[in-house]
Amino acid sequence: MALPAVHEAPSIEKWSHFDILVAGEINPDLILTGEDLIPRFGQHELLIDGATLAIGSSSAIFACGAARLGLRVAFVGIVGDDLFGHYMLDAMHICGVDVSPVIVDKNVQTGLSVILNRGTDRAILTFPGCISKLTAQHVSTDLLSRSRHLHVASYFLQTALQPDLPDLFRHAHSLGVTTSLDTNWDPQKEWAGFDKLLQLVDVFLPNENEALAISQAEDLSGSLDWLAARSPLVVVKLGARGAVARTKERSAFAPALPVQVVDTVGAGDSFDAGFLYGYLNGWPLERSLRLACVCGSLSTRAAGGTGGQPTLDEAIMAMDALG
Repeated sequence: MALPAVHEAPSIEKWSHFDILVAGEINPDLILTGEDLIPRFGQHELLIDGATLAIGSSSAIFACGAARLGLRVAFVGIVGDDLFGHYMLDAMHICGVDVSPVIVDKNVQTGLSVILNRGTDRAILTFPGCISKLTAQHVSTDLLSRSRHLHVASYFLQTALQPDLPDLFRHAHSLGVTTSLDTNWDPQKEWAGFDKLLQLVDVFLPNENEALAISQAEDLSGSLDWLAARSPLVVVKLGARGAVARTKERSAFAPALPVQVVDTVGAGDSFDAGFLYGYLNGWPLERSLRLACVCGSLSTRAAGGTGGQPTLDEAIMAMDALG
């Protein structure tokens, strides 16, 4: 089994302030690759091409991508006092994420996602574990006041965080902290509760299918209109077609970077990291979107969500090559 690629981490011992605080879920991915990945009951055994244990969960992959770009990232979440939990904390720390705010709870079990990966498509089996345990009360005012930005992902899995998330975002704004949200897919397919929440999201980061489901629009244009009327900045990921951004006044488009795809796991989270790097550094909308597309594309170069994540220099070089 292949172990996840890791990068040399920046020193975080003396950090007192953070660029991004992530409030999210923490569980590893077990990625199985091959052409024939359909399990057959009746004790049939299939041989596959590869297996990789990697940093998993949207929030954690995002945090590692942002740290890889040079942002100071802190993470608040909950893990069990078990093998998967300690693996994730060690791996995230190696990637440069400050995990000291994470709560290790002996009474819960860390989850696991098993990903059946065919390269450009995948199926995911997830044991949620303690994903649903994080609440807004776990995100302290002290952490928020030492951060520039608050990012939340996997909204539909973080069920204990959902009810108080509007108040948390409102509190962040009162402290001068900007906010972003990447919902990911709703397993229940209900897509509810966004009319009030989106007004408090400074950067909304769905993919195309999620944007269509939330807005109930018939096409991407209608979805962008609906979302931009509710959130100041909407950035929609279009997969191999790139991405589009919309505000009430303007729009922008950027293409994806052509790469040899190994694994698309976490590409959207790496995209989010790239966009928020530009956003927090005051880049123009088009340039932030281009960086996001490059980061998302380059992340697919290796198995797992973090092994292919680029440094800022790598990403800018790729941007320059695109012209």
